[in-house]
Amino acid sequence: MKILKINKFILLLIGLVAFNSCVEDDDFNIPNTAVIEPVLSGTTIEISSVAGELAQEQGNSTLDYSNDDTFYTYPSDAADQFVTGYVVSSDEGGNYFEELILQNAPENPTIGIRVLVDVNPLFIRYEVGRKVYVKVNSLSIGISNGVLTLGPLDDDRIGKIPAPSEEDFIQRSAEIATMVPLQLGINEFTDDKTNLLISLDNVQFIQSQAVAPNALSFASEPSDEFDGERTLEDCTTGASTVFATSTFADFKALTLPAGRGSMTAVLQKNFFGDEFNIVINSPEDIDMTGDRCDPVFSADFQEATDNTTFNTPGWINFAEAGTELWSEDVFSGNGTARFSAFSTGESSNIGWLITPSIYMDAQTGEVLTFEMQHAFPDAGHDPMEVLYSNDFDGTEAGVLTATWTSMPFTKSYIVDSGNWFTFINSGPIDLSGVTGNAYIAFKYTGSDTANQNMTIDIDNVKISVQ
Repeated sequence: MKILKINKFILLLIGLVAFNSCVEDDDFNIPNTAVIEPVLSGTTIEISSVAGELAQEQGNSTLDYSNDDTFYTYPSDAADQFVTGYVVSSDEGGNYFEELILQNAPENPTIGIRVLVDVNPLFIRYEVGRKVYVKVNSLSIGISNGVLTLGPLDDDRIGKIPAPSEEDFIQRSAEIATMVPLQLGINEFTDDKTNLLISLDNVQFIQSQAVAPNALSFASEPSDEFDGERTLEDCTTGASTVFATSTFADFKALTLPAGRGSMTAVLQKNFFGDEFNIVINSPEDIDMTGDRCDPVFSADFQEATDNTTFNTPGWINFAEAGTELWSEDVFSGNGTARFSAFSTGESSNIGWLITPSIYMDAQTGEVLTFEMQHAFPDAGHDPMEVLYSNDFDGTEAGVLTATWTSMPFTKSYIVDSGNWFTFINSGPIDLSGVTGNAYIAFKYTGSDTANQNMTIDIDNVKISVQ
């Protein structure tokens, strides 16, 4: 009997070892086996071809990302077609949920697509870099949340591929590519670059969100409902964008990095599809250990009072010709400095808006950036100049006797009313050669009687160190 008990014990130990070896991956659904390149039942197509089908359905030669009412559905009874792409999203950290973001190439991608799948998690089968084939038959393509999206049509929206049908529609290639993020500046974001893995350099979170004692978490503040939205700024151009983190992300409680550096992320849009969002897969995609580039001088005009004369302390508001002065404007809670010659009835309107004195010798490598928007442009009328002076005495009487140097900047006076009241970033204006105490002036020149009375708004004026 004793020998029999010992043998039973040995058999039990062997069974436990065998059982543990079978579940080493902690995944009972996906065995850890090598992927074999699938034999597809049809032809492959590019993401650009899918986008082209939707553009034709919209009646356009190129895709209209603002049109979220038009869909194209692939026939279910046609020969099988598979759109190919490389995975750039990962739900391992909880920042993505039941969606795969694919782009058309591992390097220098030109287009991406979002595929909705009612499965969680997805990263176990579809790692970043994995090439996949998605059968498009019976699926629909459309613009959802501002980005190109594929899935079954659910009434008037794109739905999710049902979990039981996942493997009927999505097949994995054996290829796992090394993904090279597309180098992009915040000021270079465009709709056709959404759903792409990008790299942002020389960026930081704004001071009010990332620097103690006011440092915020990624997405665990009381005001964070669905996503934590933080502001990421470009130290080179001054442009900014929204950095979004799901409140379900594993890393939501981590504190934002306080330094300057780079990050790899996917370019997305917000829920409403009207604002670019940056979305990371993991905090490891962020490297921000460099010194910050907080501005030497900044003005965002958030204390403006709508439809009043501009009177921010320290600034000079001076009319060289005519009686019109710069005014304060507030729209949707955002304050700006505004000038327009419209309805002045005057033949000449020249208005100066001049910053307080800024000491330029305490640092080097300064750049000026600001944002400008316009409305009601007039053909051939360029009303705006940006200038600096080293010998201005800081008084209205001294404006016209000082030496002012004009500086070029990026501007756009688009005639199409759909682009009015859209801020354009000035781009970096080099101030590294400016010394001593300097003043920056925004000068508007126009005429109401000559129909040169465009409306101009200025916002987010910054002098930073690169």
